[in-house]
Amino acid sequence: MGPLVNTKSEIKSTLQVFNQSDVPASPGVIEGLMVRRLSGTTAHPSERISVGLATFGPGAHEHLHWHLIETFHYVVAGQGIVRDIEGNSFKVKPGDVVYGPPGMRGAHEWEVTETLQLLTIKATNAPERAIQFNIDRSTMESKAELGYLIARGAADMKESFY
Repeated sequence: MGPLVNTKSEIKSTLQVFNQSDVPASPGVIEGLMVRRLSGTTAHPSERISVGLATFGPGAHEHLHWHLIETFHYVVAGQGIVRDIEGNSFKVKPGDVVYGPPGMRGAHEWEVTETLQLLTIKATNAPERAIQFNIDRSTMESKAELGYLIARGAADMKESFY
């Protein structure tokens, strides 16, 4: 056995404890959505996930969309309706979970009936991987606007998905 080491002086904690109210809210991808990015940021780094506290105002509607990565949403407060790619509707309330696997089969939309607050977890902290592709229900065409893709870093992907 090697020499004894005083671990208290050699191990420095990287644990973070903070209150969500100390994180500034910024506008989300639609009107009426504000997001507090709780992890996956410079201030609160994460190796692989992005966690946000999303607050949708009453009447907000996030149209049908899908992601390249899996998403997990936990309803903290309020009520709304989630629809899948087939048009099935699900009323959600506090305690409900919405899991969206990656790809079009996990597509969903939000219709907010009263202020809705979600803890939202994305399986990446890289903005170029968390891109949202909108789907036109009438044509089923899927797209993302060029300016949005460039702003998210998709013009120069840091890594391959393979």
